[in-house]
Amino acid sequence: MILDRFRIEDKVAIVTGAGRGLGAAIAVAFAEAGADVVISSRSESELDKVAAQVREAGRRAHVVVADLSDLDAVAGLAQAAIDEFGRLDIVVNNVGGAMPRPLLDTTPKHLTQAFDFNVSNAHALVAAAVPHLLANSDGGSIINVTSAVGRLPGRAYAAYGTAKAALAHYTRIAAMDLNPRIRVNGIAPGAIHTSALDIVAGDEGMRSEVETSTPLHRLGDPEDIAAAALYLASPAGAYVTGKILEVDGGIISPNLDLPIPDL
Repeated sequence: MILDRFRIEDKVAIVTGAGRGLGAAIAVAFAEAGADVVISSRSESELDKVAAQVREAGRRAHVVVADLSDLDAVAGLAQAAIDEFGRLDIVVNNVGGAMPRPLLDTTPKHLTQAFDFNVSNAHALVAAAVPHLLANSDGGSIINVTSAVGRLPGRAYAAYGTAKAALAHYTRIAAMDLNPRIRVNGIAPGAIHTSALDIVAGDEGMRSEVETSTPLHRLGDPEDIAAAALYLASPAGAYVTGKILEVDGGIISPNLDLPIPDL
């Protein structure tokens, strides 16, 4: 059955930034599809809630509380997966972000920090994970969460948008270097209703403007991104690599002239 291709039975996945929002939704979706997960963020209480949902789905969760701006800490997640579960099949680089700032208030240091947190961070985990992924007979899957702001110009996103654009191109390059054993893809979310977008969702005027500017006329749900991640991680996406899946409601231009919190 075609639905069987969306199963990742007995696979092991790492999901960064998994305490809430997109990372939490992805971790739970993977568990519901049959995978054990290593989940990491800075908040133990948030991770424990996600771990409980994973276990309710009948799978195992390994919680790693860490500051994932530390490149050594994020790289260490690969070994944590091996130590806990004995294998590694899927990596989701979901940690990242940068605060919006007007262009002339954005310093070179802000750009460097955004690049490190969004691109160097992902590369650190990829480099640590690849030997373990190659140990599997069927290789593995790497998914980098970028952003619609990485392809669409928006006010106040010089650092964030540039870093996410770099991550998208890093994804394409990594896919060429790691084929055919490891597939590398990205997801570019649009305006997804997570806590990062509460200021927009809670303001009727701003929410209406975003929804009106989005062809599907709604904010996205974290499960929209989780479903895309499952497709890319599973045999359903076995013929896809080096691609950025745009899960953004169809937007083709910036939603607002006002700065939007980190997507």
